[in-house]
Amino acid sequence: MKVAKFGGSSLASGEQIKKVFEIVAADPERKFVVVSAPGKRNSDDIKVTDLLIEAAKQQLRGDNGEPLIEDVVARYGSIAKELDISEEVITGIREDLQALLHADQSKPKRYLDALKASGEDNNAKLIAAYFQRRGVEAQYVNPKKAGLIVSDEDGYTQVLPESYDRLYDLRDEPGIVVFPGFFGYTLDGDVLTFSRSGSDITGSILANGVKAELYENFTDVDAVYAVNPNVVSNPKGIRELTYREMRELSYAGFSVFHDEAL
Repeated sequence: MKVAKFGGSSLASGEQIKKVFEIVAADPERKFVVVSAPGKRNSDDIKVTDLLIEAAKQQLRGDNGEPLIEDVVARYGSIAKELDISEEVITGIREDLQALLHADQSKPKRYLDALKASGEDNNAKLIAAYFQRRGVEAQYVNPKKAGLIVSDEDGYTQVLPESYDRLYDLRDEPGIVVFPGFFGYTLDGDVLTFSRSGSDITGSILANGVKAELYENFTDVDAVYAVNPNVVSNPKGIRELTYREMRELSYAGFSVFHDEAL
């Protein structure tokens, strides 16, 4: 049993999501799929998470975040069209985003977290719908239903130990479980996000909880390289790293894997 996590650049378009489907379908052991929000399609693009953060900030300062929310809906709509997914999925995403945009703002940090977490949450719904359309038994599972409970600490969110026993029960769910990364729920039911790029953290938590044999972290580069491939052409790939080596690289700013996921 494996947990496979896919980052935003791997889910930025319908074409990319088709590749993700083929990767998951190629190995029946890949039961759990953890997803990020759609990332950049090109260097000039804007990540869905950044659009959501800016929409929340505009609402909080009394401006209108609606145009940015419509930009986000359009991104999902474009992906859904590429994947030939029912318009009902996009209608549901729009309704969810509108409700979050106009939700209670008395706790600004919680308001912001709920809106920015919706990038992953709605992408998981869309991807589960695509897997189903391709004839694969798959379901979206919300972290609250799954029991991913986090500490009530803005900016320092940590998974609570009791989450792991609850997550273990996901092993009994039928088919493929598509799980949104980046956030969990407090005991009071509030959404709290992990630090930025925190879908890696969700993947490691889920892998621990379900006692996966392997946690696979897919990204838009083919390996962990000895040097930055954006600086040096044809760098040498590193086939094996210890946890300590990976942790030190992550703390030093290496972006392939989140340091907290270790």
